Formats: sequence, C-alpha cells, structure tokens
Amino acid sequence: MAWLHWPIAVLAALSLAAAFAWLWSSPSLADQANWPEGLLVSLAAVSTVFALSRQLPWQNVLGTTLIIAVAGGGVQALGVKTGIPFGPFLFMAAAGPKLFDTVPWAVPLVWVVVLLNARGVGRLILRPWRKTKAYGFWLIGLTAILATLFDLAFDPFASSVKHYWRWEPTRLPLTWCDAPVINFLSWAGVTLLILAIVTPLLIHKRLRKRSTPDYHPLGVWLGALLLFGAAAVLSQQWPAVAVDAAIFVVTAIFAFRGARW
Repeated sequence: MAWLHWPIAVLAALSLAAAFAWLWSSPSLADQANWPEGLLVSLAAVSTVFALSRQLPWQNVLGTTLIIAVAGGGVQALGVKTGIPFGPFLFMAAAGPKLFDTVPWAVPLVWVVVLLNARGVGRLILRPWRKTKAYGFWLIGLTAILATLFDLAFDPFASSVKHYWRWEPTRLPLTWCDAPVINFLSWAGVTLLILAIVTPLLIHKRLRKRSTPDYHPLGVWLGALLLFGAAAVLSQQWPAVAVDAAIFVVTAIFAFRGARW
C-alpha cells in the first residue's frame, strides 16, 4: 500500500494550490469558506501517514498516528476547558464541527501533520550525524523546536487571519499576534512528551542499508509556510511575514544541506 503515497501526495499538492487560489480570490480572508484548508489538512495527514509507511511497518505507523492524534487532541481539549497548558483561548465557528463538542475535527490531524513532518525535517537536518550515539536525543529536541517554530508561523494564520480560535487576555505582557508566549513553550513541552511515547514505534528494528533522503516532510513543511506567509502578506501582518520567511529559508538551507550527506 506504500505506493499510494505518490497519488495522495499529488492530491495534497493540488489541494495546496487550490488553497492558494482560494486565498487570493477574495479580499476578505476572514469571510472565505474554510473547506480548502480542511481538505488540505486531511490530505496532508493521509499522505504523511503513507509516506511513513515506506519506512516502518503499518502497525507502527498506525499506532504512532493514533497516539499523536489522541494526545494532541486531548491536550487541546484540556486547554479549552482550563487554559492549561497553552493559555486561555476559544475555538470559533470557523474551525468547523467539534469532536465531543470541544475540539474541532481537524485539530488531531494538525498534530499528526506537524509532529511527524517536523521529525522528518529534523532527520534531514541531522542526517550527517545519524550514526552518533546522541542522535536520537538530538532528533527529539530538534523536532520539538521545529514544531514550536511551525506553531509560531501557524498561529497568526489560524487566529488572526482565519479566526479558527481567539486568544483571551492574560496577565503576561509578552505575546505574539495575541498568542501568549506560554503557548509556544507548551507546544515544545507537549511535543517532547508525545515523542517520548511514540519514539520507540518510530525506530525500525531491522538493519537496513543506507537510506535515501525523504523529502516529503520538507515539502509539507515548506508548502505550509508558503501558505501562512501568503496569508500574512494579504492581511499585511508584516512581522508574521518576516518570521515565516526566516523559518522557511533557514529550514530549507539546513535540510537540503543535511540531505546531501
């Protein structure tokens, strides 16, 4: 079934193109229908799972996906109810139908897309050091950093542009596009906890020949950043544009450099 990865990846690329077209089709970004982004998240998640199945047995892939989806969705549900650990926020109607009347259906898929592709990008960056003893720990740490950077780019798009959620005021004066800094620190912490659980499932137990670089995670990563950056340009959020561009360029440089080894 791994061969299905390519047709699904093509569909995901087409849905990304559709999301760009939809983004540029209307001057009022907040009033646009959100089905292109929902379709994109769904196809990105499915293509990510099938891409991972080329490296690992299906039971490992499905187990990892289920744990990430349940854990990520569960933590978001906790955040909605208590404000812990991300800070106080509310999901808006634009985020779509909610699971258990709490978390929008796409939230667990977003966690799957972010964590698995952040790890994939991390593997590309750390490829020159893949045979060192501390490689696994470096990969976990870098994945947490990349997931946090992704959220740094994603949050202005989701909250300020598309109004998927709304941040409530806090006593902490330091924010990024209304999101409290604790949100990004919590993304790193939750990512580390989830990786501590799923990493054993992500390690192939059989000895393999020297693997070729997998560029699928980088494609998902850069495509998402382009979408966030385009939305930031259209909404004239210039600090977000600068941050998105910096994350895009630095990640691409280090990932392509690592992949050449």
